Parts: sequence; C-alpha cells; structure tokens
Amino acid sequence: MQFQIPFHSYSGKYATKRLALYHAIRDSIIHLVLPYRTKLPSSRALAALYEVSRGTVNQVYDILSSEGYLSSEAGRGTFVSYQEDRLEPQKVKEDAYRLSAWGERLSRVLPQSWEQLHTDGERWVVDFHAFASDPDWFPGDEWNRCLHEQARRLRHSDPRHAAVSTLGDDELRECIAQYLRRARGIAVPSEQIAIVNGSMQFIALIIQLFINENDRVIVENPGYAGVRSAVQAAGGQCVPVDVDEHGIVPGNWDGSMAFITPNRQFPTGVVLPMERRQQLLKWAYERDAILIEDDYDSEFRHRGKSLEPLKVLDREERVIYIGSFTKTLLPSVRIGYAVLPPALVAPFTKAKALYERQPTNLLEQRTLAAWMQNGQYERHLRRMKRIYGKKFYKLHELLLSRLSSLFAWVAGDAGLHIFGWWRGTREQYVQFAAQCKAEGIRWSEIETTDSVGREPRYGAYFHFPHLREEAMVYGVNRMEEIAVELGLQEQTLK
Repeated sequence: MQFQIPFHSYSGKYATKRLALYHAIRDSIIHLVLPYRTKLPSSRALAALYEVSRGTVNQVYDILSSEGYLSSEAGRGTFVSYQEDRLEPQKVKEDAYRLSAWGERLSRVLPQSWEQLHTDGERWVVDFHAFASDPDWFPGDEWNRCLHEQARRLRHSDPRHAAVSTLGDDELRECIAQYLRRARGIAVPSEQIAIVNGSMQFIALIIQLFINENDRVIVENPGYAGVRSAVQAAGGQCVPVDVDEHGIVPGNWDGSMAFITPNRQFPTGVVLPMERRQQLLKWAYERDAILIEDDYDSEFRHRGKSLEPLKVLDREERVIYIGSFTKTLLPSVRIGYAVLPPALVAPFTKAKALYERQPTNLLEQRTLAAWMQNGQYERHLRRMKRIYGKKFYKLHELLLSRLSSLFAWVAGDAGLHIFGWWRGTREQYVQFAAQCKAEGIRWSEIETTDSVGREPRYGAYFHFPHLREEAMVYGVNRMEEIAVELGLQEQTLK
C-alpha cells in the first residue's frame, strides 16, 4: 500500500524519533492528508518504512488512539477515527454580542476602524492630507544608536530594580519638566507629568475619568473631531462654541470641562488673545471646571513671538496641559505627555493603570530621555524649525498667489499646516474637491455650522512637512488649473 507522511522533515524539528513520528501522523490526520477511515500500516511495516523501532511505532499508535485520532479493530488493523466537523457553520446573528452602553455609543461615533478613518490605501500624487515628518532630515543613525544603547541597558538591568511608574519613565518625566520650564515657561515638578501613548490616549482617559452620562463638555467649533468622539462615547454632550478670527468665543457656558487650543487653534491656526484667556480662566474658577489645553504643534513658530501657554496663567490648578512628541520626532513614536494638577495625579494614575500598569513603550521613552539629556533633541528641533519654516513660507506664497480666489486664507505664524475657508457654495466645493482627488491631489477638510445655524462652511488645511517643494508647486498649480477648467473664477464664488 502507498503511505506517506512528512516524517523526515519532522525529524529536524523534534529531539526524538517518537515525537517526530507522533507529530507527523497527527498533523497529517488533522490536515486531512490521512482522512477518516484511512488504514495505517502495521507497526512492523511502518517501522521498516521509516527506519524506527517497532516499539516506537506501537507507543505512537497507543498515544494517538488514547487521544481519539486512531482506533484499532481486532483482526482488521488500525484506522483513522478523526472526523472533521461536517456541520454547516451557523450564521452568527448580528445581535449575538451585546455591547455595553459605552460600546454601543462607540460604534456610533466611530463607525469605521481607526485605521480606515485615517488611511484608504490609495496612492496620491500630492497628499496634503496625511501628516508625516520629513524622513530625509530625521537623524536616524543617532536615534538608532541611542535606541540600541538603551536596549542593551534594559537587557542587562537587574529585574529586582526594574519597576517603572505607571505614569512613565522617571528620567523622561524629569527631562520634560526641565524642557517645559525652559521652552514654555511652565514650572511643575516631574511628579505631575504623565507620559501617554499620544495625546488621544490622554483625552479618552480624562473624559472617562470625569465625564458622566449627559455631562456637558465645551468643544471648539470647528475643532478636533477626536475630542467629540471621546465625549460622545462616554455619554457626554458636546457643546460646540464658535471660533472666530481670534479663537474660541468665551461665554458663561453650562459645562464641567472645556477642550481648547489657545496657542494655535485647531484647525484654523488663530491665536487666542490675552483677554479671552483670562475670561476662560475666570469661567473655570467660577464653575470648578477643567480646561484641557492642547498645545499640539506650537513648537514650530515660523515668525513672531507666541503667547505663553494658558497653563502659565493658571493660579488655581484648573488647567491640564497636553503636549506631544509625535510631530517633532516620527509619527510612529507615540509619546505624548500631560501636566496634571496635584489633586489629579492619583486618580489619573489609577485610570491609566487599568489599561497599562507598565508603560508599553519604555524603550522609546528612555531613548528620548537620553536624547533630551545630551542635547540631541533640541538640536534636532532647531534643525526641523529651519526646514519646516522654509516649507511653510513656500506653501504660504503658493496658496496666496494661486488659490486666493478659492479660499480665504487664515493668517498664521506657526504650525505644520495652513488653513483656508472655501469662498464658494457647497456644490462648487464638492465638485472641485472630487476633481482634485480624481487627479491624485487631496487635503484635510472640515464642514461646520455656527451657532446661528447659517449655511455650512467648508474649510481646508494643507499639511506640508513631508512634501518636497516640487510636489507642493505641482499640487497647487494643478489645483488652480482644475479651478479654471471648472469655471470657478473669483466672481463665480462670491
């Protein structure tokens, strides 16, 4: 009879012939190489076929029989008794898994996966939508040397002294505290700094920690969509507040928390003046509310002088300051941080420990700490400010000279994108954007309606750090040509 199992290939995987023979027969049965009711050779014949002892074959047959893979029939031989489940798979009911109220809300506010929301797999000729740093200027060799050194230290460290705070590596927290004093004027001890996996993790956690169902949360309109999703998933109610040419418009809001971007409003880029900052603080003090200040990319100031963070003006510990290294290093290095009021350190530590008691990116945290200690981080930051500043001025000049008939550009002095309001109608915008996307050119966009309920406004913002100058020139010039082809002259947009 013909009989074949992969015994010889399994011999290299297992220490003994018995184990090799056992796994070779068992896997052949499971994968239906030896289907149900296949008759196996006698122990004598199989021993001769694969040059093993007859006792080894008998041992393997006995084990497989005890596990239900084989059965012996007196006078007839040994047969495969394993049967694949031939029942038709039942269709799983859509409501078979009952989500919690939080899970149900999450499925509504984030209907797609996070990956689908941010990437569609297409290749774009000029992509102003995706944010990425310029890989040509990142000092990869320096970073890798530092990374390998920290990996070596971790590998040889004494596990008895390897405990790390839930809030992050102590050295990195101290480095951030020193950097904030020096660069942002925020004087806090390192114990009040929490390291997170990007600012969105902190936003989601702080909302879960403080917002109950139907609690009102103040958000900028337009503003960062991630905040709204997190609030709605927690059962809270977003209270959109209009943004004008000076930023969020203060008011006597009914709410317990407000998310703001005072140093560079997202996405418009306008800077909140001192008078409005003081009004926000007064509101928070009187309401016992929390102000979440997201300082997402103001490190990149291309001209002028920025105002100090709102946190510097805070005298009653009502402001939580959020920062991130995502835009100064590489997008894949997910390290953000938050400056917590003293009374919130303990509850936030417990909330974070529920998800990750130990930091998940400790190696990168220690690499960044070493970079900050030896001055490499700030040298890198100064270099990127020069490079991104040149790109900012180039794109700003292109947009103003070529596309000002389409967009009313918002003047800005900082950041890594340029924002403009669409001058025309919704139908004109949809037509223009669709034609540009068809030719491989896209940008980030928002649709917003103010509190008065007027017609929706469309805004577009253009990221530039990852783009070469020739790509920016081609993209803007082609957009201008498409506008002409569609008859979108300035007079038709008014």
